[in-house]
Amino acid sequence: MAREGEGGGRGGREERDSEFVDRLVHINRVAKVVKGGRRFGFAALVVVGDQKGRVGYGHGKAREVPEAIRKATESAKRALIRVPLREGRTLHHDVNGRHGAGRVVLRAAPAGTGIIAGGPMRAVFETLGMHDVVAKSQGSSNPYNMIRATFDALQREDSPRAVAARRSLKVSVLQGRRLGGDTETAAEG
Repeated sequence: MAREGEGGGRGGREERDSEFVDRLVHINRVAKVVKGGRRFGFAALVVVGDQKGRVGYGHGKAREVPEAIRKATESAKRALIRVPLREGRTLHHDVNGRHGAGRVVLRAAPAGTGIIAGGPMRAVFETLGMHDVVAKSQGSSNPYNMIRATFDALQREDSPRAVAARRSLKVSVLQGRRLGGDTETAAEG
């Protein structure tokens, strides 16, 4: 009853998982006080991405560190979001995000700038596949709040195509306005 010919085996799953890059952001050791003493557990925060514009984060808790990381990774893969990237390397526009007391400011950067971001935000940008970005975190330095604020900002990111569709315009008209020239009035006059 071997299923060698079918593609749904474990080998296919590993190949699918290999497209994702995961980064462990934070491990927290927690203790539960019981009658006999303390029971220790671990909570892991993991960021997963395909380095092509999809990224997600997950949180997992278990009695052992590897199990907590595995749970967090599975949770992150279920919560992937797609982020539009300009030229596959940076943001289309500057964007702010917040969660709780944590605020982040993400700014588009010219080619060659690199990832200028601290701590947990750097892990998000690396797994996302972003090469040039400047980010600043303000307020809370809690890794959970920083990750959630970063994801809040990334979800506010819009591509020119999405903005043009929302405004019922063509992308070329929108790009012309951004560059300072209004193409409709230029064509008329």
